[in-house]
Amino acid sequence: MAIEIIIGIIVAVIVIAVAYWFGYKSGTFRRDKYWEGELPSHRKDAIMKSRAVLGGQFSEQLAPYLPEFEYLPTECRFIGKPIDFIVFKGADEKKIDEVIFVEVKSGNAKLNQHEKNLKETIEKKKVRWVEYRIPESLTSKGNVEDRIKDICDDK
Repeated sequence: MAIEIIIGIIVAVIVIAVAYWFGYKSGTFRRDKYWEGELPSHRKDAIMKSRAVLGGQFSEQLAPYLPEFEYLPTECRFIGKPIDFIVFKGADEKKIDEVIFVEVKSGNAKLNQHEKNLKETIEKKKVRWVEYRIPESLTSKGNVEDRIKDICDDK
């Protein structure tokens, strides 16, 4: 009787293992067939999104040369992130009257949260000028490596 139970358990384990293996292979086959049909549409979608991004990036840099752009291309400086351009209005006449931040969008594109935050900060006039001076010890003649080491050691 004990042998019959052991044989029954072994047969049950083998049946379960075979069923698991068959289910696994069947699932893998169905998954592969599904993706064979879906992959072309996913690739097409990825290509279209990539083209849209590249077209947008190209348009951003081309914007100052388009007829409806209201600032002179020579007064525009492309930044890219987090804002597309900074315009120094009046720079051509050597008298900057205004500094303008320009974000270029195409199609139905909207400002992202980072751009919205930057816009609000600029509109609140939380903009300032900072002048940074290079330490003289870095600009004097001598071994550059020693001067950098000395400055780093001082801190």
